[in-house]
Amino acid sequence: MRYIGLDLGTASLGVAISDKSNILVSPLTLIKFSKENYQEALVKLLPIIAEYQPKAIVLGLPKNMDNSLGFAAQRSLNFKKMLEEKGLLVFLEDERLTTVEAINIMKQNGVKKINTKNKTDVLSAILILESYLKRMNNERK
Repeated sequence: MRYIGLDLGTASLGVAISDKSNILVSPLTLIKFSKENYQEALVKLLPIIAEYQPKAIVLGLPKNMDNSLGFAAQRSLNFKKMLEEKGLLVFLEDERLTTVEAINIMKQNGVKKINTKNKTDVLSAILILESYLKRMNNERK
């Protein structure tokens, strides 16, 4: 069973998916929605979930550097609740510094600034899902 990784922003949602063996993670799409309209984001995400039938959703939780939860984390917690109300299993994954890591990866690979924000959201979703899968594999060992 696959997993879907999500990086939730205020107007976009990066979506990544694992392969069936949960070893490789690939970009899936970027969902754009009206600023802070998370219901719209959910409506656009549900057909993707229906198509891929993931085992669970892994949603990035943007903690502050001191491990506290701020406004951005509350946004993710609220979206988690919305997903769970649809009967979905959702895990939260610490996403501190994933955007910085995504930007560094893109710079190292020569990505130009055109649509950089769109690319970082999807790449961040990949990093969130990879982090979760690595942690789960390590805990099984």
